[in-house]
Amino acid sequence: MEENQSLFQREYKDRLFKAIFGRNTEQSKRWRLELYNALNDTAYTDPDALELNTIENVIYITMHNDISFLVDSQMNLYEQQSTYNPNMPLRGLMYFSQLYQIHLSKEGKNLLSSHLVKIPTPKFVVFYIGSEKEPDSWKIKLSDAFICKENSCDFEWTATIININKKKNATLQKNCNPLYDYISYVSRILQNLKRGMNKRSAIEEAINFAIENKYLEGFFKTQKAEVLAMSLTEFDEEEAHRIWREDGFEDGREEGKHEKAVEAAINALKMNLTPEQVSKITNLSLEEILTLQEKIKVHA
Repeated sequence: MEENQSLFQREYKDRLFKAIFGRNTEQSKRWRLELYNALNDTAYTDPDALELNTIENVIYITMHNDISFLVDSQMNLYEQQSTYNPNMPLRGLMYFSQLYQIHLSKEGKNLLSSHLVKIPTPKFVVFYIGSEKEPDSWKIKLSDAFICKENSCDFEWTATIININKKKNATLQKNCNPLYDYISYVSRILQNLKRGMNKRSAIEEAINFAIENKYLEGFFKTQKAEVLAMSLTEFDEEEAHRIWREDGFEDGREEGKHEKAVEAAINALKMNLTPEQVSKITNLSLEEILTLQEKIKVHA
């Protein structure tokens, strides 16, 4: 019983996007292939042709949100984001360095060889479901972050952002039913919140709506409790982001940035966000977050 509970707690910390497209179930394999075909205008039919690699929560705390796979000598990594993050190219570079290490080890390739070691072509796509005002897609580059401006493009890494709000990329949604269902579910939650429903009621109504409309082939019915837990966790994190943006924390407009980060972290821990989530949002180390968590317990 304790082991099963631990497994469930670990799983619901995933984003729903990964639960849909990044697992090794037969459903997820088919949905993943459908997403790839829709993005690349291909017509592959064998879901097992895609080799799934997921980066565990070891070094970078957001790794559990990522989906990557190999096909046609490409290494594709997909991530879903609800808030704009200009650091995605650097994050992608870090992700792929780990994925390439895994790939080279598996293939038995030696970088000290006198022969050129061939590697799959990287492709980094971020599915963005934040502001509807953003364009259908755009690219952000690693060179934008260079302290000294560099125009040679000798060192570059690009993240392609695809807007998956309800009214964006209609063709992509039409060609990928699982993505359409996911977007429809998230959009339903947002509509409910705009109508004044509290967070839990908004999510529960959206789940019931998804069940009634047979979204994701009954996934919302069979995984109802897990979807609810994942959605509540994710929207808690989004609420924290919103509050900190309004306070000017994320833009660094106020002095005492570290103190504000600590204050924000304490508030987030009290909202029952996990230490990993709090560390990701505030940029404080996981060790510092765990120390703050212990202090909160002592004074509770």
